[in-house]
Amino acid sequence: MPGPCNSKKRKKALVKKSKKNTSTIQATAPPEPPPPVHEFEPPPSEIHGPSYEPPPKIPTPHIQDVHEEVLPIIHDPGNGPRVRDIRGFLSSFFAQPPSLDDPLCAEFSQEEVLQMLCTALPEETAIILWYNKSRVTSRICPSCRRLYRLGDILPDLTDEKHTGESRSPLLAREQEISGLCSPVCFILASFEYPGAIKTTWGRTADDIDDFTWDLLNGPGDGQGDKGLSLLLKMVRLPDLGLGQLCLPDIDFDAEPEDRIYYRQNYERDKFSY
Repeated sequence: MPGPCNSKKRKKALVKKSKKNTSTIQATAPPEPPPPVHEFEPPPSEIHGPSYEPPPKIPTPHIQDVHEEVLPIIHDPGNGPRVRDIRGFLSSFFAQPPSLDDPLCAEFSQEEVLQMLCTALPEETAIILWYNKSRVTSRICPSCRRLYRLGDILPDLTDEKHTGESRSPLLAREQEISGLCSPVCFILASFEYPGAIKTTWGRTADDIDDFTWDLLNGPGDGQGDKGLSLLLKMVRLPDLGLGQLCLPDIDFDAEPEDRIYYRQNYERDKFSY
């Protein structure tokens, strides 16, 4: 009978030894790195959006810039709208168009008339006079710059509760003639001629006596009053005195025949220079 076989024991010993070696290798081996992560990249697009740009810095305006750019053309202090910027007003929708259906207004609405007025008056005063004479009902007061229409009952400049029912009947006539909206504004315009205030108020050249004209033609030079004293005299004349200003060599008080003679000599002398 053969002796004991140790082959099975040997096999078991080899298996145990191999497992032990495997576990030792696994314990001492470094950990494997994690699998790489692939980031998602969007497909290229041909649409390019606008790049962000910070808003520009706005400089702080000066006082004169605020007056020219921010302040409105018309301002109402509580007793009627006032025109701040005459040039801006003419180009705005607040200004009434010239009354071309009225022959006299159409005559005054010509640009040449405005140019002639600017040679005699300060620019803003000349524009106001030109505007008033080329519109039938729309008016700008040359003194306080109040914007109104003929026939409006205006608040009094000294008492806002005053209704205007007890005002002088000549007020409406003066508003039509000169555009001066109130007795206060008329007194300011005639400040250099205090003796002619009552006899000039609401009257034209045909209604003014010679003594009043002598007072109006007195030594007042109109310096510092923005041409109001000169405007006060010009509006009394039907042609605003432009004939005497532009044709000083012609005697408009002479007879028609003499006037033609003066005009012919003036035209001859004008072209001889």
